[in-house]
Amino acid sequence: MRSYLKNLMNTVVRFASGMKRPSKAVNQGGLRSRGENLELFAIRLAVPEDLPALAALHVRTWADTYPNVKQPPSLALREQQWREQFQLTDGSWFCFVLTNPKGELIGFAKGTMPSSTDSSDVSGVLSKIYLLREYQRLGLGRRLVGHVARRFLSQGVHTMVLFGIPQNPSCAFHEALGGERLFTENGEFQGGYRWPDLQRLASICPV
Repeated sequence: MRSYLKNLMNTVVRFASGMKRPSKAVNQGGLRSRGENLELFAIRLAVPEDLPALAALHVRTWADTYPNVKQPPSLALREQQWREQFQLTDGSWFCFVLTNPKGELIGFAKGTMPSSTDSSDVSGVLSKIYLLREYQRLGLGRRLVGHVARRFLSQGVHTMVLFGIPQNPSCAFHEALGGERLFTENGEFQGGYRWPDLQRLASICPV
């Protein structure tokens, strides 16, 4: 009963948070007003030169996702975290960035490779995925996920997990892409998802 009530409360919080986001129609209007064409948006692997813009984007998108956090991570912290990440050149991680027609970073997705691919049970981790609010609900997030899925597949990884929080309004997005909820032993949903077939996920996400 306790887990049911917690799940229900988190559902309400997710719904309320989602209502605060711009609708698809609003964001489509924003594209037109800026003279942007979705076909001119590009996705590429992040490079160390992206660090300042990537850290700033991380700060902004995280704060938009969790507006009730009184002291969100600072720009200095995010710069330090990404600097440390870029110093790892062992192939244990990758990050795709999404750019608008001006070349500005508007979204990113980071993946972490499993420590071993010897077992069929190991999964890659979609450790971060963020997109500016004015570019959401336009299919760009789906394109990012598709790039992550295909990257894992190219490395022999066929399943993927994500660990978030249950209040995140993006849960609906994960589920629309076939993410299966992960539950604790007592039936509580804590924001985790698993994709058991990355081939299928890649097939429903445009290149």
